[in-house]
Amino acid sequence: MAVSVIILAAGQGTRMHSTLPKVLHQLAGRPLLSHVIATARQLNPAQIIVVYGHGGETVPEAFRAADITWVRQELQLGTGHAALQTLPYIKPDTMLLILSGDVPLVKIETLKRLLAMVDQGGVGLLTVELANPNGYGRIIRDRVGGVSKIIEEADASPEQRRIREVNTGITAIEARYLKQIAPKLSNNNAQGEYYLTDIIEHAVASGEKVVAVSAADSIEVMGVNDRQQLAYLERFYQKREAARLMGEGVSLSDPDRFDLRGELLVGKDVYIDINVILEGRVILGDGVKIGPHCYLRNAVLGEGVKVLANCVIEEATIDACARVGPFTRIRPETRLGEGVHIGNFVEIKKSTINKNSKVNHLSYIGDATIGKKVNIGAGTITCNYDGANKHHTLIEDNVFIGSDTQLIAPVKIGAGATIGAGATITHDVPPGELTLSRTPQKSWPGWKRPSKK
Repeated sequence: MAVSVIILAAGQGTRMHSTLPKVLHQLAGRPLLSHVIATARQLNPAQIIVVYGHGGETVPEAFRAADITWVRQELQLGTGHAALQTLPYIKPDTMLLILSGDVPLVKIETLKRLLAMVDQGGVGLLTVELANPNGYGRIIRDRVGGVSKIIEEADASPEQRRIREVNTGITAIEARYLKQIAPKLSNNNAQGEYYLTDIIEHAVASGEKVVAVSAADSIEVMGVNDRQQLAYLERFYQKREAARLMGEGVSLSDPDRFDLRGELLVGKDVYIDINVILEGRVILGDGVKIGPHCYLRNAVLGEGVKVLANCVIEEATIDACARVGPFTRIRPETRLGEGVHIGNFVEIKKSTINKNSKVNHLSYIGDATIGKKVNIGAGTITCNYDGANKHHTLIEDNVFIGSDTQLIAPVKIGAGATIGAGATITHDVPPGELTLSRTPQKSWPGWKRPSKK
């Protein structure tokens, strides 16, 4: 039977104490809901329906995806009421998998196991045993061990509250049966809400098969209700990713101080020091070494690249054997060629620097193309902005630029040219020649420095 996925994401999350909808709070650099949607897509479902409410249109606006049907729950009257809102949109003859938008780490293997158990009809629910079940609905079983109902904690007796098997909120049910039973749900309970969990008791009473599948690990079904739980899941996620990467041959100096907030593709013998943050899609070639306290976002680093401490690299490509840092900022649309050296307190923006060129100290290079074997001295600036528009600087091969030089764009520096230190270049520089813009040096014999009176 084809699968349709319903994700319940309408809750306010009052314990987060935030104006941001709970499902938009981030885990590993992505909204909680994004993790749930990504897992759902692995099932190749016939449809994905997301029920949203708190925060209004901010939730669907965060996900511009054609494969999602958004259903607004105007009043948050419980999970059963949320499911009721989806009935006009559900495709018939499908198995519905109902997920929670604030349970981000559920494994695809667990969901497939649940769906397999209910493939021949009935209702399936995912349960877990917790040492501390406070806050969860308890699983009530009959004398032969079958599930008879789920009772929410607010409605449970003291004896029932001692039950450790709890409901995770993840349910599988045929579309035809949900359409039949959802209108029968009642809000006659302590919370005054329509509970989706009440479908279990209805199913048992009507003779429908009810099966329970236990999650192997409680962490995968943990929901996020406050910031402590969010931080706990964040650290678990990072440790899991660190273990996976070390299994693939990555050396992490301290797995507890590793932070992946996106996708990381690695070659062999990659080394990552402490407090490195990797965001978006990052590709690290063989032998890449990243020093401590670096931030990389949407970056591609070729074989043998070395990134020294305290560097920021965003939306850039760095070719083999280049060296960056320490304290370097590489901004978007930058490409560093093979063997390029970019040193301390240098900022590169929207520029291409070709093979074996060097910008080693205290310089800003923006909107520039730099050829091969160019040496740029300390304190050099490409003055690319005139207050209204950006302009381009072209530096050809084998150029030497002395320290404290300003290149007033648009300007072209010809191949093999040398520019003396302290120059302000406002016109194109001919190839192979020395160019200066200094005033004559003068000394005043007998001059005395003023002294305090």
